[in-house]
Amino acid sequence: MRRERSRDEKTPVLWMVIHGLIASAIGIGVGLAIEWFPEQASTQADPIDHLYDVLIWTSVPVFVTVTIIVLFSVRNFKMRPGEEQLDGPPIHGNTRLEVIWTALPAIVLVVLCSYAWIVLTDIEEAQANEMRINVVGQQFAWTFEYPQAGGKPIKSTQLYLPVDRPVRFYVKALDVIHDFWVPAFRMKIDAVPGIETRYRVTPNRLGTYPVVCAELCGLGHSVMRATTRVVTPAEFNAWIAERKAPVAATADGEIDGKTLFTEGNGAATACSACHTLADAGSQSQTGPDLDEALAGEDAEAIRQGIVAPDAEITEGFQAGIMPKNYGDTLSDKELDALVKYLAEVAGK
Repeated sequence: MRRERSRDEKTPVLWMVIHGLIASAIGIGVGLAIEWFPEQASTQADPIDHLYDVLIWTSVPVFVTVTIIVLFSVRNFKMRPGEEQLDGPPIHGNTRLEVIWTALPAIVLVVLCSYAWIVLTDIEEAQANEMRINVVGQQFAWTFEYPQAGGKPIKSTQLYLPVDRPVRFYVKALDVIHDFWVPAFRMKIDAVPGIETRYRVTPNRLGTYPVVCAELCGLGHSVMRATTRVVTPAEFNAWIAERKAPVAATADGEIDGKTLFTEGNGAATACSACHTLADAGSQSQTGPDLDEALAGEDAEAIRQGIVAPDAEITEGFQAGIMPKNYGDTLSDKELDALVKYLAEVAGK
């Protein structure tokens, strides 16, 4: 007797199309409703977010289509008891269908890649009045340098940017591969030893935003953090002018320990990049808070903590976060000046 075919067997394509459209609509709606990124803080952020939305519109239907076809095939063409030794019928594939499922994804990929190329080319276009900032990554801190005409660059462990002014970052690393990323700007790039990478950004929202390393770079990777402060042009100019002012020398004309702490010496990363110290105005939490960690410590203990940081680990931190080469990158006079400064402001 001839068996009546079920509705699903009569119209499998219609069944899949209906369920696919419903699932795609739900998936696209959920994907667009979720706040995947932090607030936008640059002119580059909006086109990048739109690119991401386009990818959601495209990728969700593709995922749903593939999933439904797989589930339908598992349900209708699975092996049944007694068919273990059987082979499928010797049929020829559907040439038209094969052409379609090869050509359609290729067209989609070409369109998406072209759109992405247009977006990325547009946001990287050179702008007038562009400011240069050098970014240096080192385990486990960021240092930012502001070149000054006819003088030494201004160094800071906190990134200051004037709102609505284009900036081009020149990024490099002193030890291993890092990745310079300000999520609110949507732009990121690797910092590679021996290579200078670069990208442009125009901050357009006042506020404070995190700077993170997006490349696993060692034990202290998770705490390789800094902050970006986007301020008004007047505030930025005042900040630059303050750092251009000559630093008072010590009474005996020796190296100024506070300057060494906040700026480093070119070979050694500034201590302020990783530590909080009230007198220096630093607030990094990569390493211990020196106002607490050095309280009551004498000069010899402070010196030991600089040249042999893993000899005694502050509670809550682990070995390997602080570089062990300060005994080599600091001269004897620089080390003496730094120890003296820390003993005076934190070790008392």
